[in-house]
Amino acid sequence: MNRFDPRTTALVLIDLQNGILALPTAPRPSSQVLESGKSLAARFRDAGATVVMVRVAFAPDFADAPPGLADQPLSPPEGGLPTDWAHLADGLAAPGDIVITKHQWGAFTGTELDLQFRRRGIRTVVLGGIATNFGVESTARHGWELGYHIVIAEDLCTSLSADLHDVSIRSILPRIARVLPSDTIVFGG
Repeated sequence: MNRFDPRTTALVLIDLQNGILALPTAPRPSSQVLESGKSLAARFRDAGATVVMVRVAFAPDFADAPPGLADQPLSPPEGGLPTDWAHLADGLAAPGDIVITKHQWGAFTGTELDLQFRRRGIRTVVLGGIATNFGVESTARHGWELGYHIVIAEDLCTSLSADLHDVSIRSILPRIARVLPSDTIVFGG
């Protein structure tokens, strides 16, 4: 088992929100990731560990979206995003959870996530969510660069295709994180 100190460990669930959960995902359906995320979050709360829910949102005109030059830039869909697109899934967040709204892939850039962790003494960050190779990987990379110990709960991750998920899980994330099944994450000495 992989034992973690609940006082210095946080769970961060990325983009488990209505608009993202509605996308087709692989290698596992988003509904499975959501249910596994709820279960792990409950275990973290029971242990007294920090739980963070991250969602991505944009202004109706996407004025707050990353402006960089890209071959496939982020742009608003015809008619805009549905009004509940950025709402966290029902039953996911609980009182006492930290909720972070981001405007790019990673949860650290342009948010108060690092500040919240440093003030709470968090040193280890357990990540899961959608999509493995976008929001989860981006957050993992930045967290690692900031000096956090990163753990990826692999069964709490999925992407837009199994290939995208697998490249991240097999080739990138093991270089900056421990990749574990969520049922091996326990609290104690």
